[in-house]
Amino acid sequence: MTVNQTPGKQLQIIDTMVPGRDLNAYITAVNGIAVLSAEEELELANQYYYEDNLDSARKLVLAHLRFVVHMAKTYSGYGLSEADLIQEGNVGLMKAVKRFNPEVGVRLVSFAVHWIKAEMHEFILRNWRIVKVATTKAQRKLFFNLRGSKKRLGWMSQDEVEAVAKDLGVEPKTVLQMEGRMGAFDASFDGAADADDDEAYQAPAQYLEDTRFDPAKTVEADDYEKTSTDGLYIAMENLDERSKDILQRRWLSDDKATLHELADEYGVSAERIRQLEKNAMNKVKATMEM
Repeated sequence: MTVNQTPGKQLQIIDTMVPGRDLNAYITAVNGIAVLSAEEELELANQYYYEDNLDSARKLVLAHLRFVVHMAKTYSGYGLSEADLIQEGNVGLMKAVKRFNPEVGVRLVSFAVHWIKAEMHEFILRNWRIVKVATTKAQRKLFFNLRGSKKRLGWMSQDEVEAVAKDLGVEPKTVLQMEGRMGAFDASFDGAADADDDEAYQAPAQYLEDTRFDPAKTVEADDYEKTSTDGLYIAMENLDERSKDILQRRWLSDDKATLHELADEYGVSAERIRQLEKNAMNKVKATMEM
């Protein structure tokens, strides 16, 4: 197999340079690595897959770094560092090489695109906003497709919303919700550290009310809890001993009994215990509502 650059020179490029230090130099370096022919790629893939040859795996990764750079440029509109996107994409590329099976009969680049995109997408969703805008698989798909579907800047018209919803196979309200999330912005709760008096008052910490320690609400909550507890015990006293015992052991005991355990003890069916439990709970509820 013939490669334009020696393995030692290729490895030195990656060992001494990362995208964050000098992005232009990094891009120039990876573009200088020779592209593998189909035969060369298959030979390296077989060596790694069957012989666990790590040097072959490194050569496969090196030869496809230019593809990661190309993909990173397509995500430049998210306001994130291209160098960071490239590094995340490189992680996806290495995962793809590790899982690549040469017997499948496809080129590595076709297999790796999924893994590279997955790492870049995850990075974008983690860093695009402080609060995640998409958590489910459907929301993630909508997030990335919606940016490409918008025809102009600004809010979408109802016709545009319905067209996008139809294209992506979702409800129009889902498109509106995602558009609202994407149009939101992050705000510091305490304000900027260097904010002056004229700006500090605008921070949410200055005007949002904290009701956790409101004395009136605390007294009200304590009074409600005491009244509810007292009412429960008074209602329980109106039950017969068997019903009281069933409720206590089913709901008020740390070591709760099962229907079958109580059924064996009282010599009745589990269904009968369930009926007694339901009747007792209805009586307690009626008493507490009086």
